[in-house]
Amino acid sequence: MSNNYFKIAVLPGDGIGPEVVSESVKILKVIGEVFQYNFQFTYGLMGAEAIFQTGDPLPEQTLDICKESDAVLFGAIGDPAFDNNPDAKVRPEQGLLKLRKELGLFANIRPLKTYSSLIEKSPLKREIIEGADIQIFRELVSGIYFGEKFTDEEGSYAYDVCKYSREDIIPIVHMAFQEAQKRKKKLTLIDKANVLDTSRLWRKICKEIAQEYPEVQLDFMFVDNAAMQLILNPKQFDVIVTENMFGDIISDEASVIGGSIGLLPSASIGNENALFEPIHGSYPQAKGKGIANPVASILSTAMMLDHLKLNQAADKLRESVEHAIENKYVTVDLNAKQSYSTSEVGDFIADYIRFSEKSYYNFENIKIGKSTIV
Repeated sequence: MSNNYFKIAVLPGDGIGPEVVSESVKILKVIGEVFQYNFQFTYGLMGAEAIFQTGDPLPEQTLDICKESDAVLFGAIGDPAFDNNPDAKVRPEQGLLKLRKELGLFANIRPLKTYSSLIEKSPLKREIIEGADIQIFRELVSGIYFGEKFTDEEGSYAYDVCKYSREDIIPIVHMAFQEAQKRKKKLTLIDKANVLDTSRLWRKICKEIAQEYPEVQLDFMFVDNAAMQLILNPKQFDVIVTENMFGDIISDEASVIGGSIGLLPSASIGNENALFEPIHGSYPQAKGKGIANPVASILSTAMMLDHLKLNQAADKLRESVEHAIENKYVTVDLNAKQSYSTSEVGDFIADYIRFSEKSYYNFENIKIGKSTIV
């Protein structure tokens, strides 16, 4: 990786994945022009599309592309052909789980930020959520999803083993403490330590590591209470760290607070590799209709720019997204009365990066719902 040359693996995936990722690639090309960076894109198959074409949800060629890249930009995974078939032995999601493991992506980071212009879209009251700003750190390559699994031949008995070691827990806990240090200096471990041995291990290790970060307040919350508190008072949280399955559930719950799951990005980070993806699913019902919200993918791209230490470009991209949201230049999920297509939203954000207030878009007309080129 040179100062201005970056190899990006692009895995469009399934459903609306290719549509939202193409907007991110479009915007990265514009960022390359404006900031004098050279992004080289290499595409790979993954998920249902990979199964249909190769029989494998993660072909070796795709894995090689990812390992040779500076970052991976991923779309979405999942297809009704597999979702509705409990007997399917090969599933799209196996590709993503294997990719996380192979690339050593031990930490999934999901930021939740509320936009004041979209608060009415949230199922929660304005006074509860306005100003909520949370970072969730979810352990990604251990726990019950990766433990031993068994179902007997009669299909009447099954188990899934949840296992954690110190080595699994320490890196992500350090990462979460370091993030808390930069923010409001508060870290919450979400666990089930009143019942689970694995949770008691997490709690023990968090207490040990906390001694290295004396200025950060560490507290603990059982996962069932945390699920309730996220709805009652999300502003009490700053940085959350948790194990794999709890993180999966809690971060999806948090995603609806801001008003649309189509807004939320994520980063999956390892020691040598990093993958960036929207947290939404493949939304097959919207495939090919041009209605998918590209903002989560675009904000995932901003997280990628942060990871590559291209902070000025990342800040500009976030500013451009906020500009689009404030001016209601959004897809149908955010504004049913006056909506724009997936590619129109991408064009608007790219145009703002290129020209800012000198944009060819007439912003006053956008505000009253008539987008015109002048």
